[in-house]
Amino acid sequence: MYKLIQKTIDLGEGREITIETGKLAKQADGSVVVKMGRTMLLATVVSAKEAREDVDFMPLSVDYKEKYASFGRYPGGFLKREGRPNDYEILVSRLVDRALRPLFPEDFHAETFVNVQLISADKDIMPDALAGLAASAALTISDIPFHGPISEVRAARVDGHYMINPTFEQLERADIDIIVAATIDNVMMVEGEMDEVSEQEMLQAIKFAHEAIKMQCKAQLELAEELKIVKREYSHETNDEELSKRIHDELYDQVYEIAKSQKAKHERSEAFKKVEEDFIEKLQVDEGQGEDEEVNTKLVAKYFHDVEKKAVRNLILDEGMRLDGRKTNEIRPIWSEIDYLPAAHGSAIFTRGETQSLTTVTLGTKLDEKVVDQVLVQGTDKFVLHYNFLPFSTGDARPYRGVGRREVGHGNLAYRALKGMVPKGEENPYAIRVVSDILESNGSSSMATVCAGTLALMDAGVKIKKPVSGIAMGLITDTDSGKYAVLSDILGDEDHLGDMDFKVTGTVDGITACQMDIKVEGLSYEILSQALEQANQGRMHILGEMLKTISEPRADYKPHTPRIVQITIPKEMIGAVIGPGGKVIQDIQEKTGTTITITQEGEIGYVDIFAEDKDAIDAALKRVNGIIEVPEVGKVYRGTVKSIVAFGAFVEILPGKDGLLHISEIEWRRLEKVEEVLKEGDEVEVKVIEIDQRNGKLKLSRKALLPRPEKKNKPDQPTGGEEKK
Repeated sequence: MYKLIQKTIDLGEGREITIETGKLAKQADGSVVVKMGRTMLLATVVSAKEAREDVDFMPLSVDYKEKYASFGRYPGGFLKREGRPNDYEILVSRLVDRALRPLFPEDFHAETFVNVQLISADKDIMPDALAGLAASAALTISDIPFHGPISEVRAARVDGHYMINPTFEQLERADIDIIVAATIDNVMMVEGEMDEVSEQEMLQAIKFAHEAIKMQCKAQLELAEELKIVKREYSHETNDEELSKRIHDELYDQVYEIAKSQKAKHERSEAFKKVEEDFIEKLQVDEGQGEDEEVNTKLVAKYFHDVEKKAVRNLILDEGMRLDGRKTNEIRPIWSEIDYLPAAHGSAIFTRGETQSLTTVTLGTKLDEKVVDQVLVQGTDKFVLHYNFLPFSTGDARPYRGVGRREVGHGNLAYRALKGMVPKGEENPYAIRVVSDILESNGSSSMATVCAGTLALMDAGVKIKKPVSGIAMGLITDTDSGKYAVLSDILGDEDHLGDMDFKVTGTVDGITACQMDIKVEGLSYEILSQALEQANQGRMHILGEMLKTISEPRADYKPHTPRIVQITIPKEMIGAVIGPGGKVIQDIQEKTGTTITITQEGEIGYVDIFAEDKDAIDAALKRVNGIIEVPEVGKVYRGTVKSIVAFGAFVEILPGKDGLLHISEIEWRRLEKVEEVLKEGDEVEVKVIEIDQRNGKLKLSRKALLPRPEKKNKPDQPTGGEEKK
């Protein structure tokens, strides 16, 4: 038997979240089921009892998985079973991971696995906003050391009002959509998209979300108290305080001077590395160790990293100087170029300091749209953005093994930044794919992708609503002195050694997307507000530099870009254009060299004709217009004789539309046989003289287009005298 324990969280408006434990997966270190409506998430956590000797970091794995059975659906594909995580599942996993990871003790190194599964789904409830709560609750009621709890909620502004965890339908009307993760006291993570909102509006949404999170954290603490949870004891590190002090005393000044030297990234890294290697050699000599007695290099590396971190942070806080010599609000030099790749539909290079993106735009048909087949969301996506981080961009000598979770996350941020500015519907007939290849990286390649993506879209002739730029902000704080510094356009080292990574994108009129990870406790809204304002200034500067390269989209697509013509037809004509088994549309495509797609929205059908030259489109357009055209009495058509019968000929005047040309309507003279004038395959001009209202049958006439022969008078009778002659 089992003992079920539950806690309920009231969201208002009759909505509740329930956390329960004690029923499922009891052999895991922690297990909970989170319910909202008919949606249920099972979260489990298991952590190894001992840490591996070769691990000096937190080996945390977070996986989110949606079961198709949760919504009564079969998985797609040949195997008909769940496979590798899709992009959406990866993004939800990252949201949870980024919130949990900073809250484990620094000296806890046991392998820990967090699994969250959607086991029942409600079509109106978005499960991603519940995954963080479920994972944190499982950790909170386990014996695994964890400085939580946390929770995550979606905060949206719908029709001018802020909401927590809105439905799918409500979210479609939202102009702010963010997921916020926080403890009771501190915001840990923010990610989302906005419709060009101000910095203050975004802050209000974060504060609104935090109030809801506090209630959810309180419920988890009450659950742990009722279960009388005791956290496990562990010892995963061996420290040497004497060695730590010696490294600080002997190396801090050297490291500080290197940090102050304004060397380039690789030169600076080499200089730091040499200081560490020289110290290890000296340590080996001082301790009289032989070649077989190795110095604990891992411990040296750990303490040296601490010194490096302290030196870089003090340089910024005490002297206002950064690793590359910039002021805290200064942006690195920027250069950009468009039309670099002559065969691409659109291309751009964007370089900011030592970060560079080469981005392309490809325009395709509806057949190229991304198919979305998630448990709760199905359809297609007309705009996609892919981000590739190549190892050589950081000078790493390793193979590229394909897209990882980080690349999916960075690409999604850039996608959300740009998608609101990409035209939709009739304004843009194309499927659009943007691909960013990072060729150099030292600080926020995702923001370089946003800038390069904007330039490439304008180079391709895509009529984006407004250009978008992005910037990555950092933060250095000292709790003892109260000093802090907000950094614009951070370097990779400043991200790694700093307390915040805050990426913001937007147009001249407001924010379109953001992603924030906070690594310290107690970040005030005052500091966050300053960071947002400083980010705004940085974005405007970057945008100004971008617009020097291209200020608005090209007036037309490039000559080698395939063209699309879209026409609308009544829905009842869609079947005629497609034909039995697709015969008609396939014939049009084959004979004209075009690609044709047809979709229906309400009473209207949309026909997209895609080809590389105008003549092909015109030929296909003529065929399609012929199919949908309705014959009119009195109108003249040029048709083809399809068959001949005893009483006349059947002439196709429009694709799929035949009419009877009766033998009496071929010529003014009387014919014995149709073949005297016509044969199958002949082209002939005819006039529609009648349409039978009962069955729509057409009666045609050829003679109506021919001149009527004049009547000849009979010759006079000869006279008698003439006969004699």
